[in-house]
Amino acid sequence: MKKQIDFKRYEEFVDAVTSDCSKDFVDLADRLVELDRQGANIERLTTSGVGLAAESGEFLEIVKKMVFQGKPWSDSNREHLLIELGDVMWYVAQACMALGVDFEDVLEMNVKKLEKRYPSGTFDIYKSENRAADDR
Repeated sequence: MKKQIDFKRYEEFVDAVTSDCSKDFVDLADRLVELDRQGANIERLTTSGVGLAAESGEFLEIVKKMVFQGKPWSDSNREHLLIELGDVMWYVAQACMALGVDFEDVLEMNVKKLEKRYPSGTFDIYKSENRAADDR
């Protein structure tokens, strides 16, 4: 027997577990002001976060079509991937500016994190799935 879904009840549940800032403009505006006062460059962080998600999705859309829908590997598709990757990098630069960090420092932090995770210098599936508590 097929289970009946009460979508209205689900909507009520979703509303109950949604933050006030996500539902009310004044609460959102107050939160943005609070973050600004705390020193977050929230405008640039928001721009970079939204942009990274969108542009990464555009990059992945091309890959998806090649893998699952028969889109060929071609110079044109490679160029399109590079264009989308450039857009991703534009938003990475926005994030670096928002955080007041040099891109090289971000790369160095990433290398140190991965060296700690993979001390042998090679990928290990066990270590990729079973991380230390402080491994983010």
